[in-house]
Amino acid sequence: MWRSGRYSSMDADGIDCEVLFPNKGLAMWATPDPVFAMAQCRAYNEWAWETFAAHNHRMSPAAAIATGDLEGSLAEVQRVARLGFRCLTLPCKPIWGAHDVEHPNYNLPAFDPLWALVQETGLPITFHVSTGRDPRAARGNGGAVINYVSHSLSPTIEPVANLCASGVLDRFPGLRFATIEAGIGWLPWLLTAMDEAYRKHHFWVRPKLRMLPSEYFRAHGFASFQEDPPGLDLAERYGLVDSLMWGNDYPHHEGTWPHSAQAIERTMGGLTDTQRARVLGENAARLFRFEVPAATP
Repeated sequence: MWRSGRYSSMDADGIDCEVLFPNKGLAMWATPDPVFAMAQCRAYNEWAWETFAAHNHRMSPAAAIATGDLEGSLAEVQRVARLGFRCLTLPCKPIWGAHDVEHPNYNLPAFDPLWALVQETGLPITFHVSTGRDPRAARGNGGAVINYVSHSLSPTIEPVANLCASGVLDRFPGLRFATIEAGIGWLPWLLTAMDEAYRKHHFWVRPKLRMLPSEYFRAHGFASFQEDPPGLDLAERYGLVDSLMWGNDYPHHEGTWPHSAQAIERTMGGLTDTQRARVLGENAARLFRFEVPAATP
């Protein structure tokens, strides 16, 4: 029964296929105990595959990995790759909670065994908003807005900078990654800021990079969004058309379902039909390896 209802919702909103991310399941990372977090991820992945494996061609679940438990992560990546998952979803920082310089993070060589395995599987990595630390950091007046902007969306920048500025993508050129639900308006600023930092602070940067950080993003990175006119306005100017992925965020209130067609028309008027096709589906199909029928206009 749920399958017909979900397919009907997708068809009505013009969705051919979608990647599914945890909803309440995002809380499985919300513990400073990485082994416990990994156990919850395994349970979620087992349920997700049991539920959606037969529908993986249209509704494809992301496999959750708790990267604070490196040994457990390696085993789970191998397992979900064998099952047939299309992608992995990692928390924006490996150890849940406030920043601690002693905590491992994705820029450090300690994660090289994970990146080597992920590269071997060919699975893309995703980083979902509101993971790695609690986004409910403000209370009282304006708290909902403050938390959404400052503590949910913007921290998703951190894993992007970690990968693009650290030499990880030199060592593992087969990695591909994407931010999920974090918007795209910040991308031009981020790429410019990373390049500025590398040029002007290069004497402190180790190791030296083969390219500028922005070039690593364009070669390896993607970002998903719902409605983001500033990001779309700057997409061509900053060479990002091939890096953007639209989503309707079904069924959340910050998404565009069930009025996605209207949202697309009011935000994508500055894109050509070819650019729209890339942003609305071709980029995601390339990253997540969905089959696009030859007859699809």
